[in-house]
Amino acid sequence: MHLHILGICGTFMGGIARIAQALGHRVTGADAGVYPPMSTQLEEAGIPLVEGWNPDQLEPEPDVVVIGNALSRGNPVVEAVLDRGLPYTSGPQWLAEHVLRGRWVLAVAGTHGKTTTASMLAWILEHAGLEPGFLIGGVPRDFGGSARLGEGPFFVVEADEYDTAFFDKRSKFVHYRPRTCVLNNLEFDHADIFDDLAQIQRQFHHLVRTVPGSGLLVAPAADDRISEVLAMGCWTPVETFDVDGAAADWRIGAHAPDGGRFEVWCDDRLVGTVKWSMAGRHNMANALAALAAARHAGVPPEAGVAALSRFGGVKRRMELRGEVAGVQVYDDFAHHPTAIRTTLAGMRARHPHGRIIAVLEPRSNTMRAGVHAEELAGALGAADAVFLFAPETLPWDARAALAPLGEKARVFSRTEPMVRAVAEAARTGDRVVVMSNGGFENIHERLLAALGEPR
Repeated sequence: MHLHILGICGTFMGGIARIAQALGHRVTGADAGVYPPMSTQLEEAGIPLVEGWNPDQLEPEPDVVVIGNALSRGNPVVEAVLDRGLPYTSGPQWLAEHVLRGRWVLAVAGTHGKTTTASMLAWILEHAGLEPGFLIGGVPRDFGGSARLGEGPFFVVEADEYDTAFFDKRSKFVHYRPRTCVLNNLEFDHADIFDDLAQIQRQFHHLVRTVPGSGLLVAPAADDRISEVLAMGCWTPVETFDVDGAAADWRIGAHAPDGGRFEVWCDDRLVGTVKWSMAGRHNMANALAALAAARHAGVPPEAGVAALSRFGGVKRRMELRGEVAGVQVYDDFAHHPTAIRTTLAGMRARHPHGRIIAVLEPRSNTMRAGVHAEELAGALGAADAVFLFAPETLPWDARAALAPLGEKARVFSRTEPMVRAVAEAARTGDRVVVMSNGGFENIHERLLAALGEPR
């Protein structure tokens, strides 16, 4: 069968491409923006793609067109698919029908931490010899790719609440029918498709409704928004986790200030100590959720702790891209105020000495709309210097939003002068944290090059 995937360079759709190829299908695709790591993965897999939306890409006609949720009516190739009456489906629907049916699905949902927690969970299962399949919205370093068909019965999927496609406005995760489901946390996001938090909670409850009574829900012990979702109706056992001392089935004991070492307690029993390269309280919480989900799949907590002590992390999640003249440049996916705050807090805990320079692109639809503008200064407060990219098309006043930070915040409408300014400001011992959920005009490599130039 020939699948043509529209929006193939998104992490989810690129993962669909890799899995379809592993099933023996012929796979092609198209996208409007091509950048690593997904473009690199597709190239390495030998999956041909075209850039743009010329309807000529539908010749010869594929057996089915898989349409990503970034495409909408009016797109030339979408209109051609409809006019010609070609078979089409969404990525989540294709995954559910051709991969997940008959497998033990472990889904990881939540506003924050989905990619990292799903990567941890897949690695724990792999370390235990269970050979899971997975589809994750990032590239786990332990696997080198964002998706794998897998040999065993288990399949780990990052369960996104974003809508499925222009013809299916349900959240992606309602398609997955998990047996094990992590509800990591819940905040307002995706303002382009949700009007308020209650709408997101309703979608999360739709997910809860699909988990069988013999399954398991893993949820934070002290998240009021998640508790409100479960109060709408819950037919599945729930295991709780907490890092801040609340009564929970899974909790943290003694730990290093930066989270690089911590005790894991399960059912009031010490099951081991994780020693790893990750940092931050948020990653300790992610670890507890992954351990709980893995135990449901048959992995003893002690084995899970051993696996996490060898966890390699995820690309674009506090990834060190290079060091020049004693200045380290990191890449991070943070694009919501909570994620920005926890990312910088983790960096500060790991490196209490030396300056942190934050470089931010407000690229997500919610951030571009200015929904979180009033929270931005507080989220960036832990940084010693802030450089914000605010193109002229940004519909809110970035300088006014960062005014509470005073002189330590600077705003730029183009990346070229921003790169020069960051390079001039940085000095030995600084850590530059670049935060964006896109390619950010390859700013990481440009910064490293600029840091190496004579000053």
